Amino acid sequence: MAAECKNRMMVFKNKGKDQEEMRRRRNEATVELRKNKRDETLQKRRNVPATDLIDEEDSDKQNLDLSKINLKELVMKAASSDPTVQLQAVQSARKLLSSDRNPPIDKLIDSGILPILVNCLEQHNSPSLQFEAAWALTNIASGTSPQTQAVVAAGAVPHFLHLLLSSQQNVCEQAVWALGNIIGDGPASRDYVIKLGVVPPLLTFIKPEIPISFLRNVTWVIVNLCRNKDPPPPVQTIKEILPALNILIHHSDINILVDTIWALSYLTDGGNEQIQMVIDSGVVPRLIPLLSHKEVKVQTAALRAVGNIVTGTDEQTQTVLNCDALSYFPNLLTHTREKICKEAVWFLSNVTAGNQSQVQAVIDAGLLPLIIHNLINGEFQTQKEAAWAISNLTISGNEEQVARMIQEGVIGPFCNLLDCKDTQVVQVVLDGIHNMLKLAGSQVEHLANMIEECSGLDKIETLQNHDNIDIYKLAYEIIEQYFSEDTNDTNLEPQVVESTFEFDQTTSISNEGFKF
Repeated sequence: MAAECKNRMMVFKNKGKDQEEMRRRRNEATVELRKNKRDETLQKRRNVPATDLIDEEDSDKQNLDLSKINLKELVMKAASSDPTVQLQAVQSARKLLSSDRNPPIDKLIDSGILPILVNCLEQHNSPSLQFEAAWALTNIASGTSPQTQAVVAAGAVPHFLHLLLSSQQNVCEQAVWALGNIIGDGPASRDYVIKLGVVPPLLTFIKPEIPISFLRNVTWVIVNLCRNKDPPPPVQTIKEILPALNILIHHSDINILVDTIWALSYLTDGGNEQIQMVIDSGVVPRLIPLLSHKEVKVQTAALRAVGNIVTGTDEQTQTVLNCDALSYFPNLLTHTREKICKEAVWFLSNVTAGNQSQVQAVIDAGLLPLIIHNLINGEFQTQKEAAWAISNLTISGNEEQVARMIQEGVIGPFCNLLDCKDTQVVQVVLDGIHNMLKLAGSQVEHLANMIEECSGLDKIETLQNHDNIDIYKLAYEIIEQYFSEDTNDTNLEPQVVESTFEFDQTTSISNEGFKF
């Protein structure tokens, strides 16, 4: 049966298009969510402003004015053997770097203070000095990649890892924040910190008694550990992190919950092996209900994570469907946020790229009319996802399933996209139309009339002059095979189809009455 299905798919798919191509990961599609600035909790690197982690008696001493500071003198005092002088100087440096806007990171780096600050991290007899130095270095590492790498080159990472074992909680938390900024610089820094052993001590902070602000920072660092897929995190690291994510996904704090789900979304965006690791962790049944969470941020992250899972194999897709995921999609496809609608249609485009039972599940959930609704009324990017969902169904679905889609009124709005400016969309729609015509059997003339009546034929004829070679060749082939006056009936027969469409014979062309 599997071989028969595969053979059928190879016949009806366009040349070179297999399930991996039909299923699309997010890096291959336009993703506005990643282009827009996310909440601070999702940023790779974060500056610690002066109002955070600060003593009450120090709160009236806001950021210092760099123009009034002699940096050379400040560096000398920071290296002083007098503990009081040294602490005050390091604290002044920290305040300079705690500005929310344009902290003078480069000037502090150029001053030569970095080695001094790193040395202060070793002063275990002065937790206050360690804390101030760690804070200053955290903010330097919150800047550009060269600024972050300057902290790494100064040898700070091993000292930060050691500070994770400090008896002073504020020192531990500051070290966590600093390491998060360094890990967030990219896969090379991430793997360097992982190699030095950051994961085990980091995960020990996930316990009930930890303050919520501290746990938020720990979760944010875990997100950074899961980011990037070129290369992805080491397999062992993923195995260590997943049990922690299974705990954090039950947390009531929205920031922690959102970060946890985004961590899962990054892991599931790394290929089928990582998808399977996430599935095997047992987190999916907890993830699915979050699709209806009252917070849009949670919904968005959960939709991305489960959407990434259904880019995997049919078996991995089925794991999501077995958790009744499709029951959440009527609301997602009619959401007030266009981005949610777009992601929801993208999710379904990957399900309709699956097997026929998965296609049927989409139909049984009553989602075809909603996909077509988004095809008609959505913004262009949403329409594009809907076009993929429909075209994939014409490849994966059987004759009855495709007929059902036509019966729902897909032809007109589908053909409307043939004159859009996006070459990929035009290709996808042409492919879908071609597949429908191949499946039509003895009713191909009826379907051709439907396409002609909604001006689809005019658009296909125009596409014979398209700049893209694949598009104009396919347009020519469709016209030649199905709309040419000298086409005889034998040329209309599909290569391997036994069942045929049965239309109600009415005086006007209608999409009603598809029967088998």
